[in-house]
Amino acid sequence: MPTFSTYDGTELAYHPVGEGKPLVCLPGGPMRASEYLGDLGGLAAHRQLIRLDLRGTGDSAAPAAAAAPLGYRCDRQVDDVEALRAHLGLARLDLLAHSAAGELALLYAARHPRRLASLTLVTPSATAAGIEATTEDRREAMALRAGEPWYAAATAAFEEVLAGRATDEVWATLKRFNHARWDAAAQAMVAASPRQINQEAAAAFFGAGAFDPAATRAALATLAAPVLVVAGALDGGPRPAKARALAGLFGHGRLAVLEGAGHFPWLDEPGAFVRTVAGFPDSATRGGDAEAGTAAGGARPA
Repeated sequence: MPTFSTYDGTELAYHPVGEGKPLVCLPGGPMRASEYLGDLGGLAAHRQLIRLDLRGTGDSAAPAAAAAPLGYRCDRQVDDVEALRAHLGLARLDLLAHSAAGELALLYAARHPRRLASLTLVTPSATAAGIEATTEDRREAMALRAGEPWYAAATAAFEEVLAGRATDEVWATLKRFNHARWDAAAQAMVAASPRQINQEAAAAFFGAGAFDPAATRAALATLAAPVLVVAGALDGGPRPAKARALAGLFGHGRLAVLEGAGHFPWLDEPGAFVRTVAGFPDSATRGGDAEAGTAAGGARPA
């Protein structure tokens, strides 16, 4: 397991998976160990995935006590990504971020635009750019699952969360909405989550002062690198419309919506996910900057 020392001396770990051109992968959670990304549905057959364990997660050390919890704030971790790029000896990064790590990737793109070769945002959170999932978004996505046998229990769990009565059991039940199929793989993903997330770090990730949406949006509008936003048609955060709005912030932004996917599209639709992501950014160069998708493969333009 390779490690490197970041800007404040914290020792961070990363996990190379597969062969080929490096693709640095940032895990969501927020602050979840990168283990849950696995090989991203087989994407490692096409790219070498460099899965970073963010500070205080997985095999990475926590920052010094004097630096925590502020050291966990999203904007403070941008320099960790830049330190990894320098450690790998890459002039520019191909960067992929899932879920809450979308925030970190957006801030990296805004702060280090010339260090970014391409950006893939998978079901991303985008508060940093002023785009947030709402309760109405969540309800809209939940309604798509009304035929599921667990629907009543999961919607009741959602109301418990809104009422401030969330427990570990309530969260586990609610997370069924994140998955297109409540199968063994989805259940294992949910069961592993508590041990993989650093709760102290997660609480600090979105801390006050982390984001300046207006400044970030202005910087993203001038980004020269191609950007792919991957959304799940069943996902509540982001809904495809919000993902489209995010893609529209970039000069070279593309959107792909995977029809049979929720928040973890490589688990729900691995074939469509790999076909959509593996060819990027080469497909963007060939096809221009229009919205992307392949209906036969389970993806469509939104």
